[in-house]
Amino acid sequence: MATVSLTSRKRILRKSISSIVRALSNDHVSTQSSAIARRVLSAPWFSEATTISCYLSMPMGEVDTSAIVTAILNSGKNLFVPKVDPSLAGGMDLLRIQDDDDLHSIPSGIWGIKEPSFHYRETTRMKATDGDSTSLDVILIPAVAFDRSLARLGHGKGYYDRFLSSYSSLASARGHSKPLFVGLALKEQVLDAGQVPVGTKDVSVDMVVTPDETIQVTTDGNSLT
Repeated sequence: MATVSLTSRKRILRKSISSIVRALSNDHVSTQSSAIARRVLSAPWFSEATTISCYLSMPMGEVDTSAIVTAILNSGKNLFVPKVDPSLAGGMDLLRIQDDDDLHSIPSGIWGIKEPSFHYRETTRMKATDGDSTSLDVILIPAVAFDRSLARLGHGKGYYDRFLSSYSSLASARGHSKPLFVGLALKEQVLDAGQVPVGTKDVSVDMVVTPDETIQVTTDGNSLT
């Protein structure tokens, strides 16, 4: 019997989880998203961070991050959000958002995701990879699914895997610590350890925050909540 390829296994799982999440009511996703936001905002690593990246969520199918990004700005922290563009190395970088007015002026792009332009008020936005950019402390990361070994299944484009890998190398070269990689997941997006198929270029996260728990893994590989 032929072995199913890694790409096929990912595609099958992605389709299955996406179907489940799309069927969730808006109220169900909103309730879970609020609980996740409370966990994030009360976490020590959040209060200690000065510079955080957070994705701007799609209209449906994932954790709503609107409360989190607003709190980042209101707390005086630096906020960076993803920008996908073919001209960027790896196809994605993170751009700094200045304030609430800036945040609310960002237009919706592909898949209904708000995505900033490279300029704001006639000024070029700072990229996370710029030489004079503030080092990122935390990156809040979306996914189709995570498992309890902290493996991540993305949407299949590889943007986050490439960026997280290259930014970790960049931080090391600059003498900075790697940012904390934090996955945000609805309960329906969390699978048992080993259920997310992974390849050599797939980047795992350091923890996954859900409405009910924060999942981490001990040095011996056991899941810790």
